[in-house]
Amino acid sequence: MTQSLAKRVEQIAPFQVMAVMARAKQLQAQGEDVIHLEVGEPDFVAPKAVNDAGQAAIANAQTGYTAATGLPELRQAISDFYQTRYQVDVAPERIIVTPGASGALILLSSLMADVGSEVLMPDPCYPCNRNFLTQVGAQARMLDCSANPDFAIDLDTLAQQWQAHTTGLWLASPANPTGSVLSKEYVAKAWQIVQQQGGHLLVDEIYQGLVFEGEDFTALSVSEDIFVVNSFSKYFAMTGWRLGWIVVPEWAVEGATKLAQNLFISAPSIAQYAALKAFDQDVLAECEARRQTLASRRATLIAGIERLGLPVAASPQGAFYIYVDVSSLTDDAMQWSLDLLEQEFVALTPGADFGQRDAHKYVRFAYTCDDARIEEALQRIERFIAA
Repeated sequence: MTQSLAKRVEQIAPFQVMAVMARAKQLQAQGEDVIHLEVGEPDFVAPKAVNDAGQAAIANAQTGYTAATGLPELRQAISDFYQTRYQVDVAPERIIVTPGASGALILLSSLMADVGSEVLMPDPCYPCNRNFLTQVGAQARMLDCSANPDFAIDLDTLAQQWQAHTTGLWLASPANPTGSVLSKEYVAKAWQIVQQQGGHLLVDEIYQGLVFEGEDFTALSVSEDIFVVNSFSKYFAMTGWRLGWIVVPEWAVEGATKLAQNLFISAPSIAQYAALKAFDQDVLAECEARRQTLASRRATLIAGIERLGLPVAASPQGAFYIYVDVSSLTDDAMQWSLDLLEQEFVALTPGADFGQRDAHKYVRFAYTCDDARIEEALQRIERFIAA
């Protein structure tokens, strides 16, 4: 008898960037100097105070299960952070600490999407979102945003997109891969439309704090009935600690808690104790200094892309990405990225990972290394284009 995998596995597309990353590692192993502008992880590590707190947790044997929803003191610290930074009251009982933002998105998919239902999201967007929905028997329907400023969904036609089996809308701000930032007015209008349709709204805020233009706000300031996902990975540079959270409406707390108990028991205890230090004033000051460093890198990369004559496809107001149109150079951004890697040892992310409509036209640049390396990468790309 031939064994087979679940059919849902066939519906989940692999990351195309993995082919770029695998080849980049091979080239590095061969001694080549590869510049990584493809990875969504800056060259920062968690602040020392956070690392020290994690080590202390191990030394103090604080390594067992926590409550499924997270350490009470961490949930309170997150609640206090919303009040201090954004002047928004968020009861700690509505905050569920998860194994990364991915755990939060899996929880939300299980909580709000039935088999056969669909969730609307912009094209392009973070690819795992649609795969999380596939895992629960639902599906994503991506709305073509190529003609809209900053690839934002056209809210004037959103209600017309809603169907009988549509259950929600997922947005992100700042967004991956574009770096675009939604306005509070946009989120408020989206929520009004979603409410009228009887659906749920998720706003992915995992790059919150990394805003260079526009307002750094939380969708929770619009309504406490909006679902919000966040993470310690980006602003706090705690990627490998695998720690995030989701804020749910009060009416969804019981269901979300039950799912958290079953899906992951609890988030990593060591990471939670470490994250308690993330909200100390000296750590927040260090994170702000890093944001300023990213702002400098952003300016360097934008200026360099403009010198190359390549159009920036969306206003990169936040996160650490720039989405660039390379259709004047190629009709296959994936192959172009592979060729660039082979010839000039610069790694970029092809747009096919993020979208469907015209994805072959775009590449994502990540300004995750220092200014000198970015300048070197730009010189290599210029040489590659001229060849």
